[in-house]
Amino acid sequence: MKTKMIIGGAILAASSLAGTAVAGPFSANIGVTSNYIWRGVTQTGDQSAIQGGVDYENDNGFYAGTWISNVTWTATPGYEQDWYLGYGFEAGPVGLDVGYIFYSYPVGTGQDDFGEAYVNVSWQWLTGGLAYSTNKEDSSLDTGDVYLYVSGDFEASNGLGYGFTVGRYDFKGGSSADYNHVRLYLSKSDFTLAFDKNDTDVAVWGSGSDDYRFSVSWSKSFDL
Repeated sequence: MKTKMIIGGAILAASSLAGTAVAGPFSANIGVTSNYIWRGVTQTGDQSAIQGGVDYENDNGFYAGTWISNVTWTATPGYEQDWYLGYGFEAGPVGLDVGYIFYSYPVGTGQDDFGEAYVNVSWQWLTGGLAYSTNKEDSSLDTGDVYLYVSGDFEASNGLGYGFTVGRYDFKGGSSADYNHVRLYLSKSDFTLAFDKNDTDVAVWGSGSDDYRFSVSWSKSFDL
């Protein structure tokens, strides 16, 4: 789950997946969350979600996979399916991850689908990254949206994990929908408790609320 841990980031902020590390080239993950929050904004109208995916990771650093979650913000409520591929490597304490992710919403017209290219750099406990929208199925919408984030992940001696993500979403053309967000989390084994806050009242993905949100998630990863 390289993509979900780094961009999640892409999806770490999105799905709160913090599953157990797996060693095989093929792995799967499944999880439930009280609120699917992606980049500081709920994707399920503050309702719960069931999520899961399948990943492939080669020893040479290449990886690919798909991930699914129910969503409610689309014109026809249904589900999100992400497809991604990329390449990551480490050089001492520094890691680099580059790739492409396509967010598809199969239920409905497909006009909500879009893709992003991304790059992430990690150093010890710190990770930062950029995602750039490269294509959108709705031709009336501009590409060139930029998402920037910095996150920190730590682990205490008793196995308690904790960390933060700070992100900024800038939409093409200086949109009033631009916003910042922050996430704080605690995790233990397969459970995560997270706090999210954004600073927008503009309706983004069906939600225009800047209220703070707490969510709890459970996830598990395993070899196939």
